[in-house]
Amino acid sequence: MTVQELDETYRILVASPEVAPFAKTGGLADVAGSLPKALAAMGNDVRVVMPRYRGITDVRTIGDFPVWVGWRKVTAILREGVIRARLNGAEKLVPVYFIDNYHYFDRDNMYMYFDEAERFAFFSRAILEMIRHLGWAPHIIHCNDWQTGPVPLLLREQYSHDPLYQGIATVFTVHNLQYQGNYPRETLHLLGLGDEYFTPERVEFYGDVSFMKAGILYADVINTVSKTYAKEIQTPEYGQRMEGVLRARSKDLHGIMNGLNYHEFNPETDARIYRNYGLGNIEDKKENKYALQRDMNLPSSTAPLLGVVSRLVDQKGLDLIADVMDEMMDMDLQFVLLGTGDPHYENLFRSLRQRHPDKIAVEIGFNVVLAQRIYAGCDMFLMPSRFEPGGLGQLIAMRYGTIPIVRGTGGLADTVTNYELERQVGNGFTFAEYSADALLDAMRRAIEVYRDRRRWTALVENAMRHDFSWNRSAAEYMGLYGIARNKLEAVPVPA
Repeated sequence: MTVQELDETYRILVASPEVAPFAKTGGLADVAGSLPKALAAMGNDVRVVMPRYRGITDVRTIGDFPVWVGWRKVTAILREGVIRARLNGAEKLVPVYFIDNYHYFDRDNMYMYFDEAERFAFFSRAILEMIRHLGWAPHIIHCNDWQTGPVPLLLREQYSHDPLYQGIATVFTVHNLQYQGNYPRETLHLLGLGDEYFTPERVEFYGDVSFMKAGILYADVINTVSKTYAKEIQTPEYGQRMEGVLRARSKDLHGIMNGLNYHEFNPETDARIYRNYGLGNIEDKKENKYALQRDMNLPSSTAPLLGVVSRLVDQKGLDLIADVMDEMMDMDLQFVLLGTGDPHYENLFRSLRQRHPDKIAVEIGFNVVLAQRIYAGCDMFLMPSRFEPGGLGQLIAMRYGTIPIVRGTGGLADTVTNYELERQVGNGFTFAEYSADALLDAMRRAIEVYRDRRRWTALVENAMRHDFSWNRSAAEYMGLYGIARNKLEAVPVPA
């Protein structure tokens, strides 16, 4: 969809607890940093708001304003930076607003503090008060994850009387339902809400106040980051006890797959990999493999090289990889892993490296350059996730011609199509049952095709040709914003 094809453009405020390149712990930051660029390229007036954490320095102060947190007035300092986007070959600057308060955000880490409820109650209200200070009202506030869940609630219950706010619709995106922001009953008072909101019909959730539930109940439209995950989270298996709430709003629940920043993730221009390549010189991909083997102290080999770049947590299916490792070591293959997380998995993969130094390479930690070199240098990429709301790893892997082996769940099911040997169609290898045997079977199928160089090259080319750019996803979000706007009464938004 081009700018000319849009029937309407919007003023959009994207609210997120983290935004790349300023602060990042996971895929949420990538989405919040990339989607605004694509929306701006469509002609929308897009702005972003996030907390100003310690370490974010390239900003200027533009003012301050008071914010009520419970019975106290707290000062929010408003700062501004930019995200650079391209529009018709020219550079466009997307404003990024930073809500600053030294007590809440000038800390060593972004999350996991005892006063998390108070920090993000402040952030949520400050987002709405910022609009008054700017004198700029968006058509849409696009809220992301539990940290912004109170925004739709506060907007509807406390700000809707003000003409400045009456034309604002809300979209709430669930990136990972596992993280819900559930806090004691007293949290209501931090939000300026009375005990009448502590009911199952409102924000009470198994004895707590749930920021996630607030976003789901009060947003005009809800979405999550893949169509399959939107269906999965309405079931007890994936619903994290929130399935009933989601089913009640199923008519307003949508799924939009995340896009990939094709300027950042481009094997033809990526300066982080050893040798650039593309569909026109795909044979140069193997130079990345040999260089990765050398740097990871693995013997040079044409055997398939399997890679993992991941948080080391149960969700990612690492227990399945550990269960099949003995069988993997009996095969002619190599394995490289980069990640950090649960000490159990960190120690497990370190010990496997010591037992099989000629076949396994492990780097505990996170290294952006090494991650790209794994995506470019491996032949196959493992994502046997227990659940995966959207997933970026499989998209990056395919962009670099590295074939994903995934469990068919969430965004993995929406983006990876199982390769059919007879018809020679598909872009990866999938399995359904969450079991070590199912993973092992998928790996064996992949290795069988790998041995047929002609078929493997065709598979790699097919994966690289798939379009997972933000253009498609941003067009779907524009449709979602239209739905959210239509749910509002016809009240004009002040210019």
